[in-house]
Amino acid sequence: MITKLKLNRAVLLISCPEKPGIISTVTNFLLEHKANIVHFDQHTTDPHSGVFFMRIEFDLEELDTSFEKLEHDLHMLGEEHALDWQLSTNKKRKRMAIFVSKADHCLTELLWRWKSKEIPVDIPLVISNHPDLKEEVESYGIPFYHIPMSHETKEEAEHKALELIDGKVDFIVLARYMQILSPNFISHFPNQIINIHHSFLPAFVGANPYVRAFNRGVKLIGATAHYVTNDLDEGPIIEQDVQRINHRFTVEDLKTAGRHVEKRVLAEAVSWHVEDKVLVHGNKTIVFA
Repeated sequence: MITKLKLNRAVLLISCPEKPGIISTVTNFLLEHKANIVHFDQHTTDPHSGVFFMRIEFDLEELDTSFEKLEHDLHMLGEEHALDWQLSTNKKRKRMAIFVSKADHCLTELLWRWKSKEIPVDIPLVISNHPDLKEEVESYGIPFYHIPMSHETKEEAEHKALELIDGKVDFIVLARYMQILSPNFISHFPNQIINIHHSFLPAFVGANPYVRAFNRGVKLIGATAHYVTNDLDEGPIIEQDVQRINHRFTVEDLKTAGRHVEKRVLAEAVSWHVEDKVLVHGNKTIVFA
């Protein structure tokens, strides 16, 4: 939850080649801009020749007037030291679109956390390929759009969705949206589409994972939140969790237990994304949570 005391808070994410002095370079840069560092995290893939990652939260006096200069100078610093960086502030809330089908558990969890201000985002709209959840979504005052989709109408449906969200959202959450997005659609939101898969990946990729888990006789079921790529269920993993089960569980029991894991894992991943705690490195993520 963002309070008035944190409205001048900013977050800087950086990835760059590992080299001595990079922490000093960045922190001295922030000091020169009168930034007060309140939280710092770092990680390196190799202390000698790897990739270095850092996340810095800082308060900036007179944010409205000093942020533009800070951002301008970061461009020059980035060019000088080969930094890939991302800068955000609490004053600019991220905008999240939710895509959903018929299952409501992940959607309801996100809406509840949004309403209680646990996830500080704006939700301009919810899109679904079924009309079932229209009343629930609109009870929160959020516009709901029903866009039917079939194999024959997939291209047209995705085009309508892109028209609706164009310029209105920063990222998309697939809250059990039971459709596979096309490469064209995904290309508009690289590493900005979060999906929840109802299995502990890489096990049981694709459809009907609970049925296959039951047939395999597993003792753990789980859920995986990941960024969407063109490779089905193989995007960078943000969060996972599991629940122990036993031989007494039916397929329906697995689905019931799994829903609790799914909604929790997805909500955590969304929270971390919103709070700029996730850096993508190849097909992995660095999560400063």
